[in-house]
Amino acid sequence: MNLEVLREATRAQMPEKRWRHTLGVVDTAITLAHRFGGDPDKAELAALLHDYAKAWPISRQEQAIREYDLPPELLEYDKELWHAHVGAWAVREEHGVDDEEVLNAIRYHTSGREYMTLLEKIVCLADYIEPGRDYPGVNKIRQLAEHNLEEALTVGLDSTITVLLERGQRIFPLTVLARNDLIRFRNEHKRTETIGG
Repeated sequence: MNLEVLREATRAQMPEKRWRHTLGVVDTAITLAHRFGGDPDKAELAALLHDYAKAWPISRQEQAIREYDLPPELLEYDKELWHAHVGAWAVREEHGVDDEEVLNAIRYHTSGREYMTLLEKIVCLADYIEPGRDYPGVNKIRQLAEHNLEEALTVGLDSTITVLLERGQRIFPLTVLARNDLIRFRNEHKRTETIGG
């Protein structure tokens, strides 16, 4: 699997603005991997491919979900979620990416899920805070990401949930489960520190 070939294939899938975002996510994911003890090579690969299918027409994404046994419940929720699962499927089929950890980081970068791996957390958070992102609260998330991966990601998911609530949209169940699990993780970690201290 040649990273340069994947780079060019990914770039060909998207407009220039999305490509700049992708490069920002790659740099941020590598930084977070070094900071929190992740694998920088896997972080680079997953971040590079995270939006592989983002610019595909919605009809093409829907067709992939229906034809290739991707989770059918995706079709009941915001179309912004679709590209993650479609992208994971596409890079496996089109480019032979078969590292399940990398594929899951692509698959769950928009929704999160319960029991996220370190790589999944890194790619999801990198997507929230890459330098091109500009939305209310992003700087707070960036500051938290200097020291605490789970806390930063929790606040990121909170921002997504808040926007969906304000718009009166449905919240994908995995996002709620991801948030609750991150809070459980944080609370257990604090308890361990208290007992250990």
